[in-house]
Amino acid sequence: MRTPNSKTGGIHKEIKNLAEQNKVYITQHAWDSMDKRNIKIDDVLKIILDGEILEEYPDDNPCPSCLIFGVVISTALHAVVALCANHVRIITVYEPDPTEWIDNKIRKQKGGG
Repeated sequence: MRTPNSKTGGIHKEIKNLAEQNKVYITQHAWDSMDKRNIKIDDVLKIILDGEILEEYPDDNPCPSCLIFGVVISTALHAVVALCANHVRIITVYEPDPTEWIDNKIRKQKGGG
């Protein structure tokens, strides 16, 4: 279930805390996505630490996850990040598609809205 950004301070604080402790696991999918788009791990960590949670996915398995938005050197990035018991799992990272996002932060309605 996707929930819009709603007072996400607690989950973001936990994610930041684990990231600051270098308790970060990067999935193969995220590595592939980063490599394809020339996105550096430091860029991903910057948006995790300084970015804004746009959506939460509390029912994701094996860990609840969220979509984080941030800007690195004038490039908008999205990262899907899971908050697991003892680490943060980076699931994917990408540049938001302007045909799917308004101002990189608001998901457009399906059907062209």
